[in-house]
Amino acid sequence: MNGQGFWGDVRKYRTLLLMLTPAVLFFILFAYVPMAGIVLAFKQFNYDGGIFGSPWNGFDNFRFFFDSGNAWMVTRNTALYNIAFILVNNLLQIFAAILLFEVAGKWFRKITQTVLFLPYFISWVVVGAIAYNLFNYDVGTVNAVLKAVGMEPIDIYNTAAYWPVILVAVAAWKTLGYGTVMYLAAITSIDTEMYEAAEIDGANVFQRIMRITVPNLFPTVIILFLLAVGNIFRGDFGMYYNMVGNNGLLFSSTDVIDTFVFRSLTTSNEIGMSAAAGFYQSVLGFATIMLANYAVRKYDKERALF
Repeated sequence: MNGQGFWGDVRKYRTLLLMLTPAVLFFILFAYVPMAGIVLAFKQFNYDGGIFGSPWNGFDNFRFFFDSGNAWMVTRNTALYNIAFILVNNLLQIFAAILLFEVAGKWFRKITQTVLFLPYFISWVVVGAIAYNLFNYDVGTVNAVLKAVGMEPIDIYNTAAYWPVILVAVAAWKTLGYGTVMYLAAITSIDTEMYEAAEIDGANVFQRIMRITVPNLFPTVIILFLLAVGNIFRGDFGMYYNMVGNNGLLFSSTDVIDTFVFRSLTTSNEIGMSAAAGFYQSVLGFATIMLANYAVRKYDKERALF
């Protein structure tokens, strides 16, 4: 604030504030206004009363959700998948970014970046169709190859044990290019004089990576980690639904909170319980990001989000 006061600052920075307005309106309309629907988690919804006119039922929706026997399963699956995604995706993205940075050929680097980035733009509907053509028991490519070499086909769509590996691998493949670009941008912003000084001192490629690149990537890793941890209890609905669908045989290892809420709405029409599950998911996500930020702040205050 300066001597002109609040409205003086508004007039001074009106162009920047005008540029910010669409983003502010977006979050108000699609993030904050819908929060009023949280009351459904504590109501016995009926269409006559609507959201605000339906009778209150306390914590009955939460009790129904936890008594259903699915609460622990979907919470465990959501958390474990996201932990695996954070670890596997970030390690692969950092490795790919460092590898591309160290590659001498400019054109090779650009072509590789483009090829890695392409899967990010493929819809999960298309990815689900590709997976079906690969893993289908009767006509899938994987089983066709197994039969050709004299091995027994694998019934992947009826065996839940295969899907954690499949989903983690597919997620890593699809997001590798996007994450690699972010880490590569962070690497290219590192002062080149440090690399030159290290090379003069006789450091080899591996030593430069471990002593310069990785430590300078750490702040970026922390920020991306904190942002990812905030969504650790929020699954990518498009991925799970298009890869698995409503195959009940796979729910034990693929059902997450998001797909459970969707199925509750479409099959049993339990609006109150769906709202309770969504509210439970939001509370878990908020608590997780606060704890993660607190831990980072205790370690290094400058690298925390707030």
